[in-house]
Order: sequence, then C-alpha cells, then structure tokens
Amino acid sequence: MEITLDLIKELRNKTGAGINDCKKALQEVEGDIEKAVEHLRKKGAAMAVKRADKAANEGAVKMKIAGDKKTASIIELNCETDFVSKGDEFQNLSDMIAEAAFSAKTNDVEKILEAKTADGLTVKEKIDGFMGKVGEKTEFRRADFLNSPDGFIAGYIHFGSKLGSIVGFKGAYSPDAEKLGNSIAMQVVAMNPMAIKREDIEPSVIEKEKEIYMTLAKNENKPDNIAQTIVNNKIERFFQENCLLEQEYINESSKSIKALIEEFNKSTNAGLEIISMVRYQLGGEKK
Repeated sequence: MEITLDLIKELRNKTGAGINDCKKALQEVEGDIEKAVEHLRKKGAAMAVKRADKAANEGAVKMKIAGDKKTASIIELNCETDFVSKGDEFQNLSDMIAEAAFSAKTNDVEKILEAKTADGLTVKEKIDGFMGKVGEKTEFRRADFLNSPDGFIAGYIHFGSKLGSIVGFKGAYSPDAEKLGNSIAMQVVAMNPMAIKREDIEPSVIEKEKEIYMTLAKNENKPDNIAQTIVNNKIERFFQENCLLEQEYINESSKSIKALIEEFNKSTNAGLEIISMVRYQLGGEKK
C-alpha cells in the first residue's frame, strides 16, 4: 500500500509522533492506521525499558484544584533533560496527568497510570507515546490527593513548575480566604516547613536535635544549667523555623503565620484552620 502524505498526517495528528516515525510505522504495518498507532505506543514502551537506567531528574510539578475548592491533586512528572521539560508537549502531558490524578481521587501512582484520559488512552499509554516521540525516559513519580469537605484547598506552583504546594483549610471559603490560602501555599513552597504545628513533629526528631545541641554545648564546656538553657532556646528556634504556624510570614516578617490567620479570623469570623499541606520539589523525597 502506498504511504501517502495524508496518511502520515492522519497518524501524526493521532499520536503527535514525528513525520519520519509516522512514515516508518505505516510502512511496518502496510498502511493500517490503528496498527501504526499501536506500533508507536510499543516503541514508547520499548524506549522505557531501554532507558530504565537513565536518570530522570528534570520535569514538572503540577496541581489541579476543584471548582468548589474542596479537593485537589498535585503530581510530579519527570524526564531526562531541562530542554524537554520546558517544551509545550511535556507541560501539556503533566497537566493532563494532574487532571487524571484529580479524577481518580487517589495517591496511588499505579491506579493513576491505568486511568483513562480524555482521548480514551490510559495515562501509561500517553507517557509511552511521549517517550517514543522524544526518546527520553519519562516517569510519573508521585501524586497526592487532598480533600477538605469543611473548608477549601489553596495552592501555588512556582514559576518554572519545579516547586508547588497544596494546603487544606477548615473554615468558611471566600475570595479573600482563598487569597490568604494561596499566600500560605507560597509560604510552604518558599520555607519548606516540616509540619503544620510542633505537635506534628515526631518526638524522635526533637530528641535527636536536643542531643546534637547538648553535645555542642558540652564541647564548649558549658555548665549543665547553661547547656540546658541553650538547648531549650535552640529547640524553640527549631520549632519557629520548621513549623508552618510558627514561621515568619515571608511577606511580613514581623508576623507569624499563626498571627496572620488569627488576624484574618478576627476580622471575618471565617474560623480558618490549616488541616493539611503537601509540598513537592522536583526530585524531592517521597513521603
């Protein structure tokens, strides 16, 4: 069968693959469009196996928040190079996966990979197709889903899509509350808090910090009572730096996040309370 330009264009429109790849695929299957689509998908899957040992350290962090602000998803999609990650196709693919994760309402990467996208393909098939086209390992690394039925969710993705966060609030929604929430989500991205409040930090972490501070004080030959005071002061500082509510607000350093929320609640009776937060940094630790 003759492989016409129209046939190549049709396959290109269906798959987004390059013209030469489309032509070769059609030649392999004697012009059968559906078989050519399958051939290109298999090429992507084979590429995944071939490049399994490659490092996928670039990529994008994306989020999807519901229209009613009650639910949200955040995802990380990785690739090998910054050049590919900045391309429109990769950015569109990561946005699509954020939508699929949101629709699936789960943190389970395997379930999201099997979820159907708008064109009927699974997320995995879309990723395989993209890999077959660009020739780079592309990996759906992680996802988180938040639900805040008694409040709302705010979020922030930093310019370049390398950092992002979603934060769940309990309390009355309003545009002003959402604006405050988005500012706090930006705070989470900028200051990387370990927990919302000090009670949320594992006791073992605090004990380890105390041990370190005490050792340093003893190495300086401080008396026991002075050493204990130093440890207590440093632990307080640790909480202020690592607990979101105790951190200085990045837009107004004289005010803590807790004070910011209290001030807002006093003027609006919104009763806002932070109940959850997720922060993604490209290549960061999976929690």
